Amino acid sequence: MASLSRALRVAAARPRQSPTRGLGPCNLSSTSSPTAEKSVPHQRTLKEGQSTSVVAQGPSRPLPSTANVVVIGGGSLGCQTLYHLAKLGMSGAVLLERERLTSGTTWHTAGLLWQLRPSDVEVELLAHTRRVVSRELEEETGLHTGWIQNGGLFIASNRQRLDEYKRLMSLGKAYGVESHVLSPAETKTLYPLMNVDDLYGTLYVPHDGTMDPAGTCSTLARAASARGAQVIENCPVTGIRVWTDDFGVRRVAGVETQHGSIQTPCVVNCAGVWASAVGQMAGVKVPLVAMHHAYVVTERIEGIQNMPNVRDHDASVYLRLQGDALSVGGYEANPIFWEEVSDKFAFGLFDLDWEVFTQHIEGAINRVPVLEKTGIKSTVCGPESFTPDHKPLMGEAPELRGFFLGCGFNSAGMMLGGGCGQELAHWIIHGRPEKDMHGYDIRRFHHSLTDHPRWIRERSHESYAKNYSVVFPHDEPLAGRNMRRDPLHEELLGQGCVFQERHGWERPGWFHPQGPAPVLEYDYYGAYGSREHEDYAYRRLLADEYTFDFPPHHDTIKKECLACRGAAAVFDMSYFGKFYLVGLDARKAADWLFSADVSRPPGSTVYTCMLNHRGGTESDLTVSRLAPSHQASPLAPAFEGDGYYLAVGGAVAQHNWSHITTVLQDQKFQCQLIDSSEDLGMVSIQGPASRAILQEVLDADLSNEAFPFSTHKLLRAAGHLVRAMRLSFVGELGWELHIPKASCIPVYRAVMAAGAKHGLVNAGYRAIDSLSTEKGYRHWHADLRSDDSPLEAGLAFTCKLKSPVPFLGREALEQQRAAGLRRRLVCFTVEDKVPMFGLEAIWRNSQVVGHVRRADFGFAIDKTIAYGYIHDPSGGPVSLDFVKSGDYALERMGVTYGARAHLKSPFDPDNKRVKGTY
Repeated sequence: MASLSRALRVAAARPRQSPTRGLGPCNLSSTSSPTAEKSVPHQRTLKEGQSTSVVAQGPSRPLPSTANVVVIGGGSLGCQTLYHLAKLGMSGAVLLERERLTSGTTWHTAGLLWQLRPSDVEVELLAHTRRVVSRELEEETGLHTGWIQNGGLFIASNRQRLDEYKRLMSLGKAYGVESHVLSPAETKTLYPLMNVDDLYGTLYVPHDGTMDPAGTCSTLARAASARGAQVIENCPVTGIRVWTDDFGVRRVAGVETQHGSIQTPCVVNCAGVWASAVGQMAGVKVPLVAMHHAYVVTERIEGIQNMPNVRDHDASVYLRLQGDALSVGGYEANPIFWEEVSDKFAFGLFDLDWEVFTQHIEGAINRVPVLEKTGIKSTVCGPESFTPDHKPLMGEAPELRGFFLGCGFNSAGMMLGGGCGQELAHWIIHGRPEKDMHGYDIRRFHHSLTDHPRWIRERSHESYAKNYSVVFPHDEPLAGRNMRRDPLHEELLGQGCVFQERHGWERPGWFHPQGPAPVLEYDYYGAYGSREHEDYAYRRLLADEYTFDFPPHHDTIKKECLACRGAAAVFDMSYFGKFYLVGLDARKAADWLFSADVSRPPGSTVYTCMLNHRGGTESDLTVSRLAPSHQASPLAPAFEGDGYYLAVGGAVAQHNWSHITTVLQDQKFQCQLIDSSEDLGMVSIQGPASRAILQEVLDADLSNEAFPFSTHKLLRAAGHLVRAMRLSFVGELGWELHIPKASCIPVYRAVMAAGAKHGLVNAGYRAIDSLSTEKGYRHWHADLRSDDSPLEAGLAFTCKLKSPVPFLGREALEQQRAAGLRRRLVCFTVEDKVPMFGLEAIWRNSQVVGHVRRADFGFAIDKTIAYGYIHDPSGGPVSLDFVKSGDYALERMGVTYGARAHLKSPFDPDNKRVKGTY
């Protein structure tokens, strides 16, 4: 192609695909084969001819017979993981690459690094990558990685996009990332070749930049080798050896290659696009797909030198400075799937499909008009791996101990590689990462989803297509829906329930008074010849969430919340994880697993945490002590000795299951963990009228004396056996009913009938979020994560530190308490009626001391409420006096609002309402 404008004309002249073209998987793929030769725009071209085939050449060095860790894959993640393993002192670490380093997808990556993302964890990961490639590697080896700091520029062509960038700017202040919101005129001064006529503004981050994939990976390999690690190229892996221990646990035993085997207890799958194939060798499911991902490189452009890299999200295009030229790429709505992933592919590319790529050309020419007359020097179209939620796959596979994942990086492997490589190395050596990596942990996916081809394909497509979309706080996917539906799904749908999706479950979000809004089959947004749904009610309601203001249904959620505070609300919580822990060592296991004392009489229910060895919180849950029984029932298995019933949040049920299973295996406890999540439903009735309502449904005395708070009983509800628990997650008098699946509808209908005269309403998780925030109850993975301790989070009451009973994480808590807390979770209220969602910077006495983890609007107190961890800039402990003595403000989109700090919940601080005192 002579120029971008000619490419645009040629693509426009080609006949479009027929709208009746089939929707089967075969029609989503490319018929092109990998091209052997392409001119690529890197300082070094790594293509290798047939003379370097692995069969002819053999491994670059002899294989060791044993290794402590074997990393498979010599791309960005493989090299970063090996480097950090060596740096953390791991001896006997080996990297196996089937061809040469970077030969898979890393060699053709653009190598961009943007420091700001809408996630605090990712900002930290990116910061570490930047430190490694811009400074530490060169200091350690004397070699330059190819790092170029030319800055980054995010383009906003509408108000919402600029609001999103202002949110990133506020978060960046908490991490010391310099950024500036520029006007169109200021943007034109910075980037004279840019068209700014349609801009609202831009976000400029001067310390963003790019890295050279080849230079970075070769330097990482050299630094790792200097610390004793081994890099072996031209050595394809052909199998993973597995053994089963005396407790029936599958474990890694070794790695097979074409040139011999290595005995090892630990394998790290960093094989990128080929990670699924490596997983199959070990019986591990790796939920990712391969897609074509492309960019073009222009001829020389006068005046482009030293310009920042550009991301125009609304045009779905990026412009990367390439010396005196630009690389132009992006994310399209109709990416090409690579159906038959070849294990012979190395340093290869596909022919570019101009029809697919056209939209990026249009956006690029609009943003930098000189491109219309600029020639194309080369095209780069290679495979990349993409995942269902556009997040990497990391951590130990639940199916196989010792088998770790470090793959599925969604074209962001270079920029996330340093941070993720460090965390993965720490995970392998110390049993968990230093930072909270739940969003990346493979255990975040329910096991029913990780090998479900349709779900993986649909969700990966939507995540790819929406990669440059504004990240709104309450967005929901349209792909891969209706995978797991609870017994009340159709009943609630008919009453106007607008569902949310959490790890396959459809759970109630809020109730729309205008009637049903079902989630329909995924339509691929009209791509691949599919027909978009017309008059799609759910999609229209979801579009109302595309705002950083209060949504149109804000008052509907308010009514649900105030009904709960004033009368009663019923919540369908059937998607909760429901496990039984029973067996000979159940009590020993419970004492070790749970931070609170759960060894209480049968009938008691305890709110507790589960910790890791660093004292971080892996979960918060309720544990109910069961009476032994020789006969199984729908509400309890048969067991002797001790037994416990665990109720955990459904979005993290798989994580909880995996954590408990790992601890049981490591401690060799002889007990069973039984998952009854699909067999039981759960409804919760909360509010001042809940006792009066349930007294008509349950065959028991519900008075305080007969049924105290934090207890449970087996009762009959409208003739059906249920487990009733007196608990609250919103700060009101209330009960949970755990119900066998077949009884859910009749029990629910009986509750609704009894509640009709008391003002009982249906309510969803949007109300739960608001009510629990107002009361100060913690949400795991929002204001309570695996790198937050219960002491920091104000949950010391969940820890049995006054008893002599050892538990996982106890020593770390004792050390933390003795040294003083370096940060604390603090509640803030804001008088101004402004919506906040998290990521807002926290100012104390004109200094940034943290950022908001979670925020919502509290309707009973009529204020915005936010929670965030604060630290002392001087580095000292954060005492209660330090918290009380500060003058606070929260920064929302660059504007600060005065805030008041609270040491107790601003709503019912004396906890009278949960006791039934009104």
